[in-house]
Amino acid sequence: MLIADDLDKLLEILPDFVKSPLARHTNKKLLIEVVMDLGRRPEARFPNGPEYLSKINISWHDLDFCIRKLPHFSGDNRSGIECTLHRISSIRNRKGNIVGLTCRVGRAIFGTIGIIRDLLYSCQSILLLGKPGVGKTTTIREITRVLADEMEKRVVIIDTSNEIAGDGDIPHPAIGRARRMQVTRPEWQHQVMIEAVENHMPEVIIIDEIGTELEALAARTIAERGVQLVGTAHGNYLESLIKNPTLSDLIGGVQYVTLGDDEAKRRGCQKSVVERKAVPAFQIAIEIHERNYWIVHEKVHEVVDEILQGSIFSIQSRKIHNDGSIVIKCKNSFSTDFTMNNSHYLSNKLEVKKVFNSSILPNSSNKKLSSLKELNTQLVTVSKNNIFNSYNFKSKSFFNKNIIKLYVYGINIQQIEATINTLQLSIVLTRNVITADSILALRSYIKYNSKIRQIAKSKQIVIYTIYNNTANNIIRALRQILNYYEKFCINWNKLCKNKNSMELNVLLETRFAIDRIIIKKKQSVELLPQIDTLSQLQHKLINMYNLKYSVIRKNVYKKTRIYPN
Repeated sequence: MLIADDLDKLLEILPDFVKSPLARHTNKKLLIEVVMDLGRRPEARFPNGPEYLSKINISWHDLDFCIRKLPHFSGDNRSGIECTLHRISSIRNRKGNIVGLTCRVGRAIFGTIGIIRDLLYSCQSILLLGKPGVGKTTTIREITRVLADEMEKRVVIIDTSNEIAGDGDIPHPAIGRARRMQVTRPEWQHQVMIEAVENHMPEVIIIDEIGTELEALAARTIAERGVQLVGTAHGNYLESLIKNPTLSDLIGGVQYVTLGDDEAKRRGCQKSVVERKAVPAFQIAIEIHERNYWIVHEKVHEVVDEILQGSIFSIQSRKIHNDGSIVIKCKNSFSTDFTMNNSHYLSNKLEVKKVFNSSILPNSSNKKLSSLKELNTQLVTVSKNNIFNSYNFKSKSFFNKNIIKLYVYGINIQQIEATINTLQLSIVLTRNVITADSILALRSYIKYNSKIRQIAKSKQIVIYTIYNNTANNIIRALRQILNYYEKFCINWNKLCKNKNSMELNVLLETRFAIDRIIIKKKQSVELLPQIDTLSQLQHKLINMYNLKYSVIRKNVYKKTRIYPN
């Protein structure tokens, strides 16, 4: 990781009794900022805490000495040092005289975005969240350089306080080939954002510190014109942005909606609910909690919906270690009533580790299979990677069949999710009854809803009912649902037990065809021809699904065709 800080240029503007201790300081490379307030001792701030630099108090003469070496302070009381990234902020008294200076050290740190480099290639808009001083501006500066130089995109920076590209008319080399538009007055930032799109045809707009409603509106306008956005905003969590009426438009905004009686019963909630108002301007949100620990939300619209509904949502944490390795963990979390506390994310104990450049399993492929030959090629590839040898069929299902999709009607969804999370059940809730594996409903409600009963009958979905919303009834019903599907898993495990790789290939091909084509697409499918012993395995699995099939013999091979119900 390469660091360029131009620290000597910052020291040159300071009085000698402040500059000398800093020049000799052993940790000067870690300096965050220097604070000089009238009548107080000068103070240097480091990651491990502040230190006084001298016993001499700051006088009017000392402040004037610094101010004379700086350009004019802008409307937001900020200035800088030409050709550097340092930021000098002032504190004024009632008469407008400067009585304090905060000299923030600006550093260009190359290589800081390796933790999210894969997200830049998605060409989606990215919003960085974090408290002041956590490194948002440093990160966005490095993102700018990568987009402009390595990805060769047309990048324009809206540099309100000259903090991204440095002070002066010539941008700092840390931004690469990106162009920079300065803002005369901070309140005009939204106008310059629109001007950049209209006049300079950028592919990417970089915005630091989106803080007003007009700037949020301008960001939405830019996003609707198809321009990629990369911006920062203050806030520790995505949830804090939802609660912020000024900036909530960045993630789609919120509105109160009155539901109909049937929909309220289906959700098991009150008739007045909070929902997302529009499509978010940013598709990806990143919470920077520490310089080496980030939370990534790759689908902002889904996460916002689930937070507003009080549902369980998935968060992805990324941490970079000293040796440069990146560990990615995914875990389920939930939020209640927009409550913020120290343990903001209440996660379950199960964590799934995710690794870059890992082999793609058939159930996670993004490509649609055009034929069974392509499917067979994928299965052979998986077999070569020895996944079958290391896979434990008793603990997990290769096709996530152990994860049951449950549709809830007339029961409080938050109560169901809390129960699932507490008991760590392999159940996820779905709001689409057609994709559900099972239905759990209040008996008094489902009795009068013929539409759901008809859908369940046509899709062969089992309906489980309870008399009331007590915790015991819900737990008993959820366990009954799990027991039903465990029978299938037990039979599947028995079928796979002591099988060689060729037999496992045949079973996986058959199950994949049933799950992905027969059940999902309601289309018949012809399996690859197999010899008698392998064909019998296919038929046993088909019978477990209660599906019909026909067999055509060709010499020593049997070709099996499966039909949907």
